[in-house]
Amino acid sequence: MNNDEEILVPEKDRTISGRDLFFNWFAANIGIMGIVFGAMVVSYRLSFLQAVLASLVGALSFLIVGWVAVIGDKAGITTFKMSRAAFGLEGNKIPNGVAWINMVGWLAINIVTGTLLLVALFDVLHIPRAPFSTAVALAVFSACVLLSGLVKERVIATIQTFLSYLFGILTLFILILLVMKTQWNEVWTMESGSWMGGFLPAVSIVAAGSGISWSMNAADWGAYVKPETSPHSTFWNTTLGGAVPLFLLMVAGVLLSTAEPGLASADNPFEVMYRMLPSWIAVIYFLVAAGGLIPQCIISLRSARINLLTLGIHVSQRTSLVVHGLIVVLIPVFVLFISGRFLANFQLFLGLLGICLVAWVAVFLTDSVLNRQNGKGYRVSLLVPETGRRVNWRAIVSWLVAVIVGFLFTNNALFTGPFARGIFRDNSLGVLLSGVVAAVCLWLINGKGEKDFDHGKNESQ
Repeated sequence: MNNDEEILVPEKDRTISGRDLFFNWFAANIGIMGIVFGAMVVSYRLSFLQAVLASLVGALSFLIVGWVAVIGDKAGITTFKMSRAAFGLEGNKIPNGVAWINMVGWLAINIVTGTLLLVALFDVLHIPRAPFSTAVALAVFSACVLLSGLVKERVIATIQTFLSYLFGILTLFILILLVMKTQWNEVWTMESGSWMGGFLPAVSIVAAGSGISWSMNAADWGAYVKPETSPHSTFWNTTLGGAVPLFLLMVAGVLLSTAEPGLASADNPFEVMYRMLPSWIAVIYFLVAAGGLIPQCIISLRSARINLLTLGIHVSQRTSLVVHGLIVVLIPVFVLFISGRFLANFQLFLGLLGICLVAWVAVFLTDSVLNRQNGKGYRVSLLVPETGRRVNWRAIVSWLVAVIVGFLFTNNALFTGPFARGIFRDNSLGVLLSGVVAAVCLWLINGKGEKDFDHGKNESQ
């Protein structure tokens, strides 16, 4: 069988070090929106210590990202190619397609946000706000993101390291100025909230919006790690690279909420934070706020391109970049120049897709534990059309049951599940519940696992 080259990342392309992984995930999580996450935690009526603990536990959802990255590192295979072993070749197209929509959708939203921040920067520089200036801002921001699609992983790693230092230092500077606004007397008098009705939902909303969301990108980087890199290095550099900056920013958000209680619910939290800063820092602030989104966009664009290929749509790198470029530019054009109302509903729609992805990662990791251990690994023969199984109904059923349960216990402005009440209302607990259900379902119905369709023909990695 000669399909190894189509599935395995060529050894010559495995050029990323553990240090590169740290800076890759660090860069993606130094965005100022982390402060808003901290303010959201406080909005669940928690004490300062409870809020800090919820921030820590939520940030540690990056343990999942580290876990998936190690699996990709050991196999030398990207995320949704490995997922074929769990779901089957055709069955895998369902979560693979959902993940692609989710990545491209959030990428487009981040480009909208980055464009609006550049427009705000133009205002500070006394450049009149007009359709032309908005178009220039869109062109500049989207170009910064799309140009990353033309370079190799080694160059991307270097770019992410540079952005980590640049925006990390500038973000720390702004963070200090914001934290100086803290009302310390209010910090220590914040009353303790409910652990079930406040703490747990706060953890869920952070985990769903951070580590769990990033898990589908993790092996796309882990698979490109140098073969000699230890799994421990891959795991801890990935986990700490994402968790450390996110946790620090959330703690700052907890403190800042004492001075600006409405930060978590503000329509434009960037504007709220800007008003709290001295006027002389305005240019740096908006530059950092916009620039902090670029590393996230680079990761999403790269994984979206990989996912498109995994779906069986084989086009050149340049064609893939053109296709994704059109999508992630046309959506912002529609939002910025035609219908701004579309943006909020689109965000809510992508939030609902998050349920599907949490259920996917739960099935993927459970399958890895149950069926890929003891030297079995991810055999190439399970992942190619000639010998792989078309559909693994165990995984599909587990995924569907979990998604249905997740929707039943979730609500937003577009959709309200019949059981989205009590502690499940207005948070992401239903999302986490779908992950638990997916894992339990697959564990219960896994049966003989791989023995049912190996037939002794699959070579080990």
